Amino acid sequence: MKVRKFTTLSGAIILLGRNAENNDKLMKEFEGKENVIIHTVASGSPFCVIEKLNPNSKEIKEAGTICASKSQDWRDNKGNVKVNIFTGKDVNKIKGMKVGTWKVKNSKTKIIKKEDIEKCQK
Repeated sequence: MKVRKFTTLSGAIILLGRNAENNDKLMKEFEGKENVIIHTVASGSPFCVIEKLNPNSKEIKEAGTICASKSQDWRDNKGNVKVNIFTGKDVNKIKGMKVGTWKVKNSKTKIIKKEDIEKCQK
């Protein structure tokens, strides 16, 4: 499976889907697991999985910023981006859902600031 890979400043690996089909493959791989997953509240972003279990708040923020920077929300609005944070145990695919769409429960929402996204892209 071809995914985008990023490494946080602390060395944690972040995996990002490239498109809807790729997002589905990535989510199937981590469904039911404890890994932290991030996706924008608005549709049109990669699912971003932190490979490391129990990442710290800095790693989660960094992954959220990368996720936001690759989203359609950022591309279209160039403002703050809301992301949902959850684990692989909180997702499932219901029969009939379109490609790239997953049901998520128990997510937390975090706002990624415009300034942080701009820094991430440099």
